[in-house]
Parts: sequence; C-alpha cells; structure tokens
Amino acid sequence: MDSSDVARIVQEVLRTVTRGEPDVGALASSLTGLGLGGETIGEIVDRVGRDRAEVARLRRREQELTALYSSARDLAEVRDIDALLARLVARAHEMMGTDVTYLSEFDPTTRDLHVRKTMGSVTPQFQNLHVPAGTGLASRIADTRSAQWVARYSEYVEGTHEDTIDNAVFAEGIVSILGVPMLSDGRVLGVLFAATRQEHRFTPEETALLSALADHASVVLQTANILAQLQESQERTRGALEKLTAHLEARDRSSAVHQELVHAVLSGGGFPQVARTLAAALDRRVTIVDTESFPIATSAPAEQEQVTVSLSPQVRSAISLSRSSGHCRSVENNRSVEAVAAVTAGDLYFGALLLSPGSVVLGAVERRTIERAAQVAALLALQQRAVTEAYRRERGELIADLLDTSPDRRRDLEQRARNQRLALAELTCVLIVEVPPARRAIAQRRAADFLGTGGLVGEYSATLAVIGTAADPLMLARDLRTHLIGALGAPVLVVAAPRATSPDELPQLFRTARQTVRLLAGLDIDDRAVTTAEYAPYAVLFGANPEALQSFLDLTIGPVVDYDARHGTDLLTTLRTFVRHEASPTKTARALNYHTNTILQRLDRLKVLLGADWRQDEQLFRISLATRLDELRSVTQP
Repeated sequence: MDSSDVARIVQEVLRTVTRGEPDVGALASSLTGLGLGGETIGEIVDRVGRDRAEVARLRRREQELTALYSSARDLAEVRDIDALLARLVARAHEMMGTDVTYLSEFDPTTRDLHVRKTMGSVTPQFQNLHVPAGTGLASRIADTRSAQWVARYSEYVEGTHEDTIDNAVFAEGIVSILGVPMLSDGRVLGVLFAATRQEHRFTPEETALLSALADHASVVLQTANILAQLQESQERTRGALEKLTAHLEARDRSSAVHQELVHAVLSGGGFPQVARTLAAALDRRVTIVDTESFPIATSAPAEQEQVTVSLSPQVRSAISLSRSSGHCRSVENNRSVEAVAAVTAGDLYFGALLLSPGSVVLGAVERRTIERAAQVAALLALQQRAVTEAYRRERGELIADLLDTSPDRRRDLEQRARNQRLALAELTCVLIVEVPPARRAIAQRRAADFLGTGGLVGEYSATLAVIGTAADPLMLARDLRTHLIGALGAPVLVVAAPRATSPDELPQLFRTARQTVRLLAGLDIDDRAVTTAEYAPYAVLFGANPEALQSFLDLTIGPVVDYDARHGTDLLTTLRTFVRHEASPTKTARALNYHTNTILQRLDRLKVLLGADWRQDEQLFRISLATRLDELRSVTQP
C-alpha cells in the first residue's frame, strides 16, 4: 500500500468524523488495509464514533451561540417590539426544525394567552388564537412555569380542552406540541411553542434548546422595554438641557460655561465634571455635597479629596436661604466656603454646591453661572435618583423575600438573584445593622456602597438587614462597622449570624440575629460588632423580653453594684471571679492574688448584701448568669 492509499484512508476517517453516521463496515475494511489488528481497528472505530458525537455537539452549540449573537444584534439595532418578536420566533423555527413555531403573550390581569407571532402557520384562525385562562396546554405551562409537551394533542388529558382551541389546532394539522414558559423576575411573559404536523416525541435536548431561546427572548423583551424607558428619559433630559442652554445663551455671558456643563452631563461626566468645569471657570475649589453633607464630587485632586465635610452654622444657614430662594448665597466670615447654591428641583432637595474663596470676584454673572450649575446638578440628581430607586427597589424586594418564609415570596429566587448579578448559593451571611433612627437612611446607602454588587442591603420588618458573602461573618461585620462609623459619626451595632449552608436558612438566621439585637438593647450595647453565638444562651432567656433584663440584674446583683458605687469598693469583681472559679474561695484568692482570709471577709460582706442563701444552687446560678451578663455589657469593643 503506497502513501496515496494511506492518505485516502485518513481522509475517509476524517470525513466519517465530520459527516453523517459512520459506515462501520467500510471504515473497518479500509483500516484492515493498513495492516492493523482487529482490537486496534475496534478502538479506532469507537473513537471515531465518539469524536463524531462531539463534533455534532459542538455544531449544536455553535448554532445556539449564533442565535444568541443574532439576538444581541437585534437588541442593538431594533427598537420595535413586534419586529423583535418576529425575529425571535423565526430564529426558533429555524433552529428547532419544526413545522409551526409560535409565541403566545400572557395577560397578567386576565391570565389569558394570545398568539402574537407565528412561523409556518397557514390558517388565520390559528394565527389569531385566544386561549382563555385555565384551558389548553398553554395555560398549564403558564400556571406551572415549566416546559410541557404532548406527542398527540388530541389525546392530551392533563388540561381542559376548549372547542375553539381544538378546532384551530386541528385546522392547522398540528399533532405534537412542545411549549416552554417565558419568565422574567418570576413573572410569566408568555409561552414559546414548537409544533409538528406528524407525531413526534420531543427530546430533552430539544426542550433545553427551546427553553434557552425562550429565556433569551424574555431577557430581550425585558431589556428592550428598559432601553425604551431609558431612551425616553434621556430624550426628556436632553430636551430640558437644550432649552436651558438656549435660555442662558440669550441672557448672559455665562453661556460658554453652561455649554461645558451640558456637555459634561451628555458625555457621562457626572457630578465630578460639573465640579471641575465650574472650578475652572471661577478659579476656585468646588465641592458638591448631598443632603447629609457628605461630598459626592470635588474639583480638588484625588489626594486632596475630603472624606467628610464639616459645615459651620453660617454655611448651613446660607444653604437654607439658597434652598428657599433658588439663588446663590454668600457665606460671611468663613475661610473655606465663600458661596453656596442649593441643588433643588421643585420641593426636592439633593444637596449643595460649595465654593471656596478664589481670585475671581463673584459678580452677578458669576452667581448666575453657579445657579445654572446647580440646576444641571439637579437634573443629574433626578436622573440618578430614578435609576437608583428602581435598582434599590428591586434589590430591597429581593432581600425581603430572601428573609421571608412564605413560599409565595421565595419563588424564582435563583433567577431573580441572577438578574441582580448575584449567585444565590454564595449569599451566606446575614447581618443586622442598628444605628440611630435619624441615620438609618444614610447607613443603608453607605452599607450598599461598602458591599457594591456583592451583597444586598434593605429594610425588612423595620430592621436594616445585610446579606453578603464572606468566609468569616464576624470579620465582615467588623469591616462594615468600621466603614459606617467613618461615614456616620454615630454608634453602630452590627450583629452577625453564623454562615448559612443554603438560602433556606437565611430567614431563621435573621430571626436569631434580631433576637440578639433586642437582648443587646436591654444591655445598653449599641456600638459593637458581635456574633449571635456570643449571646445565644442569654438571647434565649431574655431576647423576647429585653425590658425584663435590667430588672433581673437589679434584683440579682443590684445591691453589690450599689454598695461598690457608695463605698468605692470592687466587690463585683470578687463576685465575678468567685462564680467563675467554681465558688471556691481558695481558687478565687489565687486568681485575684489575695490572701484567702481577705476573700472570706469579702464573701461575708456579699452574704450580707445578697442574703444568707446566696450560695445555694438556684440562687448561685442566677447570680452567675447576672454577673456574666453585666460583664458582657462592660466589655470594650476591640
């Protein structure tokens, strides 16, 4: 056998891998010509079969990716929802290879389904089909939110038949039907169907492919709606800015600066670009603060940026006057701030522009320039507020549902978490943040900034809850507390529950942490980072009724505390050491480095204060518990 024969056989093997079903006999015969043994030929034939299966899988995967890329291009190029739906149905029809492919839209009010787009259908009756709630295969798919298929629709018995639906299906000649739900954030958007005019048993691969197309269709529809809303918002903002620009150009010489401010907004520069543009025009430092007087942008270099801004009474008064009048206000007798302008939109207050002293005199034109900059900042704030509120509302609803035990609220948590770019299985830490009520809103924002996209922050049951990812919940609690103290300048209590092994444990861990918070309130502890494990025994006893805790301490060890306060003694330390060392005077004396007789004298004094039977089992147990609780209250946070 010469080299050309070998090349021919190799080419035949390659064609077998990449085309059609392998002709095992022909392939084995060709390989025999190479002088190979039967076992070797069998291994080659088996390997060729496996390689061909892998090539087929990769081709299917290529088709799926092609569909995804095509849908992405559609999303970028097409804004018309009907056109998008038509393309999606056509693509599903091509990939599934069925006779009829159609999409039914779900009405959440009536729970009816309406055929909106079809491919391969030939009858108007089917193309305009209306499926009432609770009837047909479509309603069953929408109700169960799962894929369903029937080999013969005429023999379908799991759902209720309806004559109009049956007539339309039979008129179209449809025999077998596969349907998958289109879901978004737990809501049913519709059902995507693939049908054949001959009996066909749909495979799991076909179901998975149609489900992937339905999921992508849901994302595309949802994204298209969001993009339309954002486009409308952008157009409204651009229109308002253009009107404002024209007005300023006609009125004063500050139009050039205002043009730069408008350009900063449209180009995505945001608050920092507004601060830098105004600072360059007026030759002074400009800082933009929010409603809590925290800086959100500054014209100063990064190394000079302030973490917080301390506003004097004069500055606060000037901001108040600017807010009520809508004009720039000067600040008298202040070295760091010369003028301010409140950032407002109607009755809404978003913060203020603070301008330091500079070389340019702030005349009428310069003041109008500052006021225009404040108006631009207000438009930015409105835009950001709309986006932020929508984002926080979705994440707030998600954290509430994660911490609730109701099955209705815990549906589709995995999908909703993915929509927020979160892996549900990685959300293992539950924290509760307690701050003064007036600081709760800013604490929620600062906690969200600290977590970024890696966790959730929101109010649930009148409690500020945090769900995040960390190997050590206490370390996360300490880091979060440090961040909040720097931002709030107020006491911050963070209680961390143990790590959850599954999302189903989060509600119980939240309840445990909340019980611990109530116990700590009874102990007057409001500025620490702790775990629920540290206080577990005491939370069981007093968590449900923290008001009783102080009464228990007063009745149990109150006489000792009062005696120490009146006489400048430290009998409480002796009592703590005594109960910790097995009620042994000798061990207590050794621990405190005192003579045993001294300890006995102190114990006699405690007997007078606590009663003759204070060392009996029941009474000593109560005293031990009270001394431990009092000791926990006095521990200094590391």
